[in-house]
Amino acid sequence: MRELVERVGAWVRRHDAELLAELADWITQPSVSRTGEGMTEAARHGVALLERSGLAAEVVETAGWPVLIGTDPGPPGAPHVLIYGHYDVQPPGPLTEWTSPPFRPEVRDGRMYGRGTGDNKGQHLAQLLGLRALRELTGGLPCRVTVLLDGEEEIGSPHLAEAVRARIAPERPDLALWSDGPVHESGRACVVLGVRGVLAFELRATGSHIPLHSGNWGGVAPNPAWQLVQLLATMRDAEGRVLVDGFADSVTPLSPGELRALADLPVDVPTVLADIGAPGLEPPASAGYYQRLTSPTFTINSLTCEDAGEHRTVIPNVAIARCDIRLVGGQRTEDVADALRAHIARHAPGVEFTTGAAMQPSRTLPETAYTEAVLAGANAGLGEPPLLVPALGGSLPIASFTEQLGVPCYGVPLANVDEANHAPDENLELSWFRRGIVAAAAIQQAIAEAAR
Repeated sequence: MRELVERVGAWVRRHDAELLAELADWITQPSVSRTGEGMTEAARHGVALLERSGLAAEVVETAGWPVLIGTDPGPPGAPHVLIYGHYDVQPPGPLTEWTSPPFRPEVRDGRMYGRGTGDNKGQHLAQLLGLRALRELTGGLPCRVTVLLDGEEEIGSPHLAEAVRARIAPERPDLALWSDGPVHESGRACVVLGVRGVLAFELRATGSHIPLHSGNWGGVAPNPAWQLVQLLATMRDAEGRVLVDGFADSVTPLSPGELRALADLPVDVPTVLADIGAPGLEPPASAGYYQRLTSPTFTINSLTCEDAGEHRTVIPNVAIARCDIRLVGGQRTEDVADALRAHIARHAPGVEFTTGAAMQPSRTLPETAYTEAVLAGANAGLGEPPLLVPALGGSLPIASFTEQLGVPCYGVPLANVDEANHAPDENLELSWFRRGIVAAAAIQQAIAEAAR
């Protein structure tokens, strides 16, 4: 392994200028799934990247934006590894808040800036380049490989599961890998075993058909804002407990391996709070920092009375709350939605409940096969022992692999903590990009060796 890591590292240094140019070209190509900007051209560009890495590429059409798939048969009997990434990006947002244009990548102080550098073009390109390095240096890949690039991750991957059933399930992989999101907040490398799911929803309460003068109609006309606030108060108490019957009945307890991994994760809570300017942690006070990120949550994202910010002395006619639920292992978005719907029907039957984006949670246990191999490969390639993270607080559509395919799924983030994904001046530290290429190759080799 050491010799391979040294050879791949030398390959990266030898080709550094062209590899950075390849990354810049990929960032230059817009691929905003929400608006469609550049998506057709981006699919062609993505296919070319797959082919350049020696993979047989195809475009899998869906009812939305296509999925791109690249395959290599590998040696007979070798493990089959699925690598997931996404080629779509978030909209740029306010252009005036960018130091340089979002689709005109610029390198400053060892970072490349541009939309998609960290989320996710730079990270899946590092995976592809790791495969390319292995092919050029050893004549082939040590594993059978399928690369899947999703075109709709930033809009909830509504058609990914269907594509996985049709195209991936018939030749089921042994495990899945993904590189997305930042490394651990301490700056350490990490291997991630799962993600929380998400269910977004809207609550809409209505009163009269127009806003009414609060003096003339106060105490007479119903106020939908109070109705909504009182409903929300029945759904979660001041200690953070969700009061919706059936909300968390199916949560699977953490395994001994997960509990050990959580206990080993470093955290400086006062520093975390100071960095975000918060006076304290959200209740309950007894919950540990990482316990919070492996537990389900109920969040109010916004409350409004649709008064255009005028704050007049009126009884509003409409009140809206936009919320999200984060789910953990054992929960299902459809079951949680049913529990919410039943609770609202009991407590405020006139409030309209509408669901939005949804992703199932995904969980891989530390005790699962290939965990040690992925940790060993990441250690060798990144040059530091990675932390083992049972679950990210955020969400990704990888339940399509753990649930539909029944395979373990491992995340190896390759972006800096302050990558500013989804924000202006999104960036990727090029040292992580270069090390990520080496790690991608080393992980493939470690998986192959573990299967022998």
